[in-house]
Amino acid sequence: MLTALRSFLFVVYLIVTVVPWGSAVVLCSLFLDSTRLYWMCANWLRVAIWGARIICGVRWRVRGMDNLPSDPKQSVILLSKHQSTWETFAYPMLMPRPLAYVFKRELIYIPFFGWSMARLDMIHIDRSKRSEAWNKVAAQGKRIAALGNWIIMFPEGTRVARGKVGEYKTGGTRLAVETGVPVVPIAMNSASCWPRKSFLLKPGTVDISIGPMIPSAGRAPAELMKEVQGWIEAEMRVLDPGAYPPDAPHAPAASAGSPSAPPAPPAPPPAPAAA
Repeated sequence: MLTALRSFLFVVYLIVTVVPWGSAVVLCSLFLDSTRLYWMCANWLRVAIWGARIICGVRWRVRGMDNLPSDPKQSVILLSKHQSTWETFAYPMLMPRPLAYVFKRELIYIPFFGWSMARLDMIHIDRSKRSEAWNKVAAQGKRIAALGNWIIMFPEGTRVARGKVGEYKTGGTRLAVETGVPVVPIAMNSASCWPRKSFLLKPGTVDISIGPMIPSAGRAPAELMKEVQGWIEAEMRVLDPGAYPPDAPHAPAASAGSPSAPPAPPAPPPAPAAA
């Protein structure tokens, strides 16, 4: 009962804060550039994530931040496990560089939140038109990478339940190979606190583990994604061992397909940073 009440208060908190913030972003888009608008939106996401912590008791720990590039001109493609809305909100707060999400076009029609996303330098696609979607990802991805910005994609394409493994599609690694940009795998267990397709948040700690950069030069997209999947799924069993049976396989090999996108929303080991 207490968890449900806290979750309800959190949803109200999101609505109350996103309306004025989203309105301000739309207004400021008339005279601010995309980067400034991005950080303006990221500040609301920070407010949202801290609201989840204070109201619902959802904390976080991050390790592997030293695996991210320190060179401001170095672009990377972040390829993350995807279990809930939490990480789509949290990554802009946690990452030191602007992130360009690849997301489904329908999200830009969400009042205030989607209107703000539509004004950022991100890649929104029509997933029903695979060829057209990929061409847009390739063209805009190359432009964004040339600016030194980071691109984030969710290879499984949609949120997967805790302890489950989705089909890893090669859109992210295909883009990495075409642009020559390295990839960074990320494992995280947000579903232990915020299950997919739910706004019932449970107190606990989300663990995020950032893996080492993997060069894409000279690699085949499927082979590269297989390595990414292997790292992420092995790390998931470290972060959340109770969710995986000891003899559970790591899931099918990566397959080709349309580029993946997030759903709605935007200290290194051995001593992880705790929130």
